Amino acid sequence: MKFLLLLLISLLVVWLWRSGRTAEPREKRPPGTARPTAAKATPQDMVRCAHCGLHLPLSEAVASTSAHYCSTEHRRLAEPGMY
Repeated sequence: MKFLLLLLISLLVVWLWRSGRTAEPREKRPPGTARPTAAKATPQDMVRCAHCGLHLPLSEAVASTSAHYCSTEHRRLAEPGMY
């Protein structure tokens, strides 16, 4: 009976120790300041580079009259007479 009681106490101590380790550490902030919130990323349209096939966000792509490219170098290589 004594062995069972010691086993239960040791399991309780290990459980409390492990649950305390995984908790988030408290941040030290001055009182009255708001907790910073992470900016939520919005999904963007993706396009494929017409030269190498790389997929990238539309906002980062180099556009031409007929296609999108990942860089001006790939646009120049794919459309030599245009640029």
